[in-house]
Amino acid sequence: MSVTPLAPVPAFRGRIGRDPRSGHYAVPRRYRLHLSPTHPDCLRIAVVHGLLGLDEICPVTLLDPVPDCPDGGHSVLRPLYEASAHHYRGPAVAPVLSDAWSGRIVSTHAPDIMRDLARRFTSAGPVLYPGGAEAEIEAVESLCARAADPAALPEVLDRLEGRLTAHPYVLGDRLTAADVEVWVALAGLDTAHRGPRHPALWAHVRRLTAHPAFGRLLQVRPT
Repeated sequence: MSVTPLAPVPAFRGRIGRDPRSGHYAVPRRYRLHLSPTHPDCLRIAVVHGLLGLDEICPVTLLDPVPDCPDGGHSVLRPLYEASAHHYRGPAVAPVLSDAWSGRIVSTHAPDIMRDLARRFTSAGPVLYPGGAEAEIEAVESLCARAADPAALPEVLDRLEGRLTAHPYVLGDRLTAADVEVWVALAGLDTAHRGPRHPALWAHVRRLTAHPAFGRLLQVRPT
């Protein structure tokens, strides 16, 4: 089927908070993630969700990799969009964090969703957003966003190689959300970019891919 370019989508920026008065407070199985394996933002969220081991706390609905609507949206998400935005007529796209109590969308903003999953629910997983590291993580997010630009890619690879030559992980000695950003940005790159100039970087990407929270997603992501 042909897919037309996506129209602007309303920004849903609700947050999961600790205070019950916020409306969206952390309750196991209250929320559900709706993710598409073709969308980079969905992959970021899925990796974070997997690392934190939140399958029972916040279930995931994995959407078909190919949208089933001409506007690039998913028909299964349309009731959520229509319940959340009056007279909504745009595409119903992922990612979506929905609230089972209200039947509405909490957020479609991947960075907020990732941070709330990591900070608001009890987890035996790694500390993905350690205190004092937010600015560095945001800098890596911005750097990785440039990897989609062929002209900027060499500089992005060089800068990440510098980080990973000095440390085993992007921000130092522990896995953080910055490593998730790097893996999502680079794991799908053509092998032509994986030359000998960046051995530490590509060794890191391979190491992450061997982790179930990362590698299992390549099994559902179209090539």
